[in-house]
Amino acid sequence: MPRLALFVVLLSLQLPCPFVIAADDDPGQKTRRPNILFIAIDDQNDWIGCLGGHPQVKTPNIDKLAARGTLFTNAHCQSPLCNPSRTSLMTGLRPSTTGVYGLSPWIRDVPTLKNIVTLPQYLKEHGGYRNYTTGKIYHGGNGRRKTDAEFDVIGPAAGVGVKPPRKLVETPAPHPLVDWGVFPHKDEDKGDWKVASWAVEQLEGLGEEKLKEPFFLSVGFFLPHVPCYATQKWFDLYPEESLILPPLHPTDRDDTPRFSWYIHWKLPEPRFKFLQEAGQWKNIVRSYMACTSFVDSQVGRVLEALEKSGHDDDTIIVLWSDHGFHLGEKLITGKNTLWDRSARVPLIFTGPGVEKGVCSQPAELLDIYPTLIDLCGLPKNETLEGHSLLPQLRDAGADRPWPAITTHNHDNHGVRSENWRYIRYADGSEELYDMRNDPNEWTNLIGQKEHAKTAAEHRKWLPKVNRPPVPGSQHRVLIYKDGKANWEGKDIGPDEPIPEI
Repeated sequence: MPRLALFVVLLSLQLPCPFVIAADDDPGQKTRRPNILFIAIDDQNDWIGCLGGHPQVKTPNIDKLAARGTLFTNAHCQSPLCNPSRTSLMTGLRPSTTGVYGLSPWIRDVPTLKNIVTLPQYLKEHGGYRNYTTGKIYHGGNGRRKTDAEFDVIGPAAGVGVKPPRKLVETPAPHPLVDWGVFPHKDEDKGDWKVASWAVEQLEGLGEEKLKEPFFLSVGFFLPHVPCYATQKWFDLYPEESLILPPLHPTDRDDTPRFSWYIHWKLPEPRFKFLQEAGQWKNIVRSYMACTSFVDSQVGRVLEALEKSGHDDDTIIVLWSDHGFHLGEKLITGKNTLWDRSARVPLIFTGPGVEKGVCSQPAELLDIYPTLIDLCGLPKNETLEGHSLLPQLRDAGADRPWPAITTHNHDNHGVRSENWRYIRYADGSEELYDMRNDPNEWTNLIGQKEHAKTAAEHRKWLPKVNRPPVPGSQHRVLIYKDGKANWEGKDIGPDEPIPEI
């Protein structure tokens, strides 16, 4: 049977196409599995042109990529924090299953997780993939040590690159990374430029002699993670006088539970009050948008190199972000919340087996692992908790029964369906938002009789497994036990004032 005909049959049967089938001219000759270009962006919320999160943002390269494949407009992370989010994506397990909630520990330092098979390991073991990596894929330096056995070829680590002589903004809780603004420097001196350059070099060097095995090339960009430093050319895209600031309601938190503050009790990222009093709101918004456009340009460099390599047609591309970022909304900056601004992320698939389309069904970063297994024709991994997005990659309108679930610290969950967001905190307090009529999540509908059924329908999706934090958990870890909340080792008094800055 000709390959095209076989592909059509597989498509009609809703079976994963293996991409390792006999060639037409030689039944004994096998074709290669598709390559994978895996692009991660840190702290990138939905301020992407094709997602419509901000009306002025300019991301032509990501928008072009989205137009080529399937764009998920309702995709969400499993945790609004780097380490647990990336751990979940790469292991295929929820934070509530692994017990990894903080910036530490690394999975290989946890006895119950040290032997877990991650996405790159599974691709190598079952598909013969050669794994390349550069930049930030796991949190920090995790996964980059030879003893981690995650990747075969390791490029430059993630980093800020060139910095100003001193911080540009003196924030209330001093931290070297919490900074933003413009200063004289070159794009070529930025960490993300070097990450993109290494990825380009690998793609340029992938001749036929190196393509006896398919590649998994993971490229992790650091920006727009703080410090949000960009050169003047990117700031010029967003003139201060015409800049549109994000929608903000000054009493937005009045109908949210006190516990909603506990999950981001004291952080180096400042509250909105500081931005307002220091006159820094426009500056941080411009800085974030400038960095977003700069990263988009680096994504473009990598995509151009793939096209020139001659492997654009046989490479699956997946682009994602580990979580979103607040820029004043909900009276805070940073992530660490269970609302859409922190949980909603870009998710794009293109390549063999992917149709063009826009999907509004809820999707999770957790779904990437099983989806790539299906697209590459690999055997199922029964340990995974996500669900393959293959039906939506073939038909963007295909129904999906599962919501997206985001978890931040032990027993705090957000459940996102197509039209609603439900949140339940560890103390039992709740929130409910109608995302069609209230996309900014300004009006908490929980407790209203007419919405009781909707809340109940979402409540049933809360994870049944809620493991306590694993040994070694630290940094941004909240523990709630016996009616007491403890943030990073210090109890929070029931009447203790909420930190304003």
